[in-house]
Amino acid sequence: MKRTTPHLLLLAGTMSACALGVPSILADHHKKSERARFFELRTYTTHDGKLPELHQRFSNHTNKLFVKHGMQLVGYWTPTDEEKSKNTLVYMLAYPDRKSRDAAWDAFRNDADWKKAFAESRKNGPLVAKVESQFLSPTHYSPIR
Repeated sequence: MKRTTPHLLLLAGTMSACALGVPSILADHHKKSERARFFELRTYTTHDGKLPELHQRFSNHTNKLFVKHGMQLVGYWTPTDEEKSKNTLVYMLAYPDRKSRDAAWDAFRNDADWKKAFAESRKNGPLVAKVESQFLSPTHYSPIR
């Protein structure tokens, strides 16, 4: 006798629910994805020897200002690759949506405290040589939504 697996029972139940007009599991996921946060992954490559100063600027100034302007701090990383670990900072921020992101960055860039911290951190030359930004939307099954 052939056994029916629990996965097949779940699929059959979902198909039956759809046939009866009951929202499916996938439809529920789609609704949740409309409420998902909007993420930005940023990578800063510093000039030689400037990574410690960049870490200092973030820990002493930038993070507080990000929070002040509605940006959610997700995480900060340095690569484990030996060469990139000397000059690279990767971090992720979250926002409700793209419009909120743009407004937050506009407010941040125009903040007098940021302008002061930025200018002071560059007294011995610029810290960052290159900035890369990537915008991300979580999948419907992502736990970080």
